[in-house]
Amino acid sequence: MTGQEQDRGRTSGIDLWVTIAAYALALLMIVLATQLHAQTFTVLHAFTGGGDGGDPMSGLTMDSAGNFYGTTWSGGTGYGTVFKLWHVGGGWRISPIYSFAGGYDGAGPQARVVFGPDGSLYGTTSGGGGGSCYDYGYQGCGTVFKLTPPATACKAALCPWTETVLYRAAPDNGAYPVGEVVFDAAGNLYTTVALGGQGDGGYVIELTPHYRGWTSTIVHTFQPEQGDVSQPECGLVFDSLGNLYGTGNLGGASAGGVFRLTPSGSGWTENVIHAFQGSDGNGSMASLTPDGYGGFYGTTFDLGPNNGGTVFDLTPAGGNWNFSLVYGFNFYDDNGSVLVAPVTLGANGNLYGTTFECLHCRGVAYELTPSSGGWTETVLHRFEDGDDGGIPWSSVVFDSSGNLYGTASLGGAYGQGVVWEITP
Repeated sequence: MTGQEQDRGRTSGIDLWVTIAAYALALLMIVLATQLHAQTFTVLHAFTGGGDGGDPMSGLTMDSAGNFYGTTWSGGTGYGTVFKLWHVGGGWRISPIYSFAGGYDGAGPQARVVFGPDGSLYGTTSGGGGGSCYDYGYQGCGTVFKLTPPATACKAALCPWTETVLYRAAPDNGAYPVGEVVFDAAGNLYTTVALGGQGDGGYVIELTPHYRGWTSTIVHTFQPEQGDVSQPECGLVFDSLGNLYGTGNLGGASAGGVFRLTPSGSGWTENVIHAFQGSDGNGSMASLTPDGYGGFYGTTFDLGPNNGGTVFDLTPAGGNWNFSLVYGFNFYDDNGSVLVAPVTLGANGNLYGTTFECLHCRGVAYELTPSSGGWTETVLHRFEDGDDGGIPWSSVVFDSSGNLYGTASLGGAYGQGVVWEITP
């Protein structure tokens, strides 16, 4: 072999190793990229059941600065809290901004708090506020409340907010306002009361602000003995025409349904726009979510084609409403079943939410993606009721970076629930 041939041989060997190294580097980059884009589940806070609260049963509300606000059913001074969660350096800090005393101020909030037009937080409690009700774990029939932030900056890290009770259900013989509130363009507040009224089917109230306080009006009483839906445990949502929509957990065709309230003269006219039959789902405890086309997505608690609850879409069509089944969860697998919370519509057109349980876990966070005329489920996280939490009642919310947030009502390091984040 000549020197030139030896050089060519050495060059070919070097080229081979360079090629192998290049492939190895490319493979490593692919693996690293996959890891970087893999979904990461993180517990941001584990509730202790003490001053920070315990048993969160609702989702989070995000302000314009990226801070989160939520409620816990227990903890604080013993009757639940409203808390704030915010960034500190590279981590998170939590503090209650109000702790319920369990008397006339309310007890046991189960719904999300929402910001009103004045920048205050508004919400409901399932108990407290007076009356002899006791079915939801606390004495009292429930309240609607307002939390006002401090008027001036305080020297403490976080100052308590001031509570004002706007409504107590007991004087109207009502019980358990457990849904979140919604405002119309004039600043009036609406929500549901699950029980009470004629036939004990629950009712919808409007609260109107005045300079001396708030005036309450019952705008509709559900009458299940006449085929109406009943037991509304949801929040309400407006359409572009000023109509109100919500769900009943019972009534209709006995499996609950979806109702619409239309302004009519000085009052409101109700129509049941869909009654669940069991085969399409049974009962709904969740608010509706606008689908972007004049219709609404919603969830049912259980049953449906696979007995695990459903996600559905209702769309207007020539004065009627078309019902379509988005997805039927399977009660007998580990992909989630029993839906309590509403879905969230992502910027990508996919739906996101949580289920209460699954066959071998304590609920899941899921994504539903349109696929070949149907929808495909992806499980984002299975809750094991360990440090990661369990039994999520929570709706979910995105931040500006596409991270997903929610709560789980139990589990965590102290068994009192968690706030969690899923990073794509």
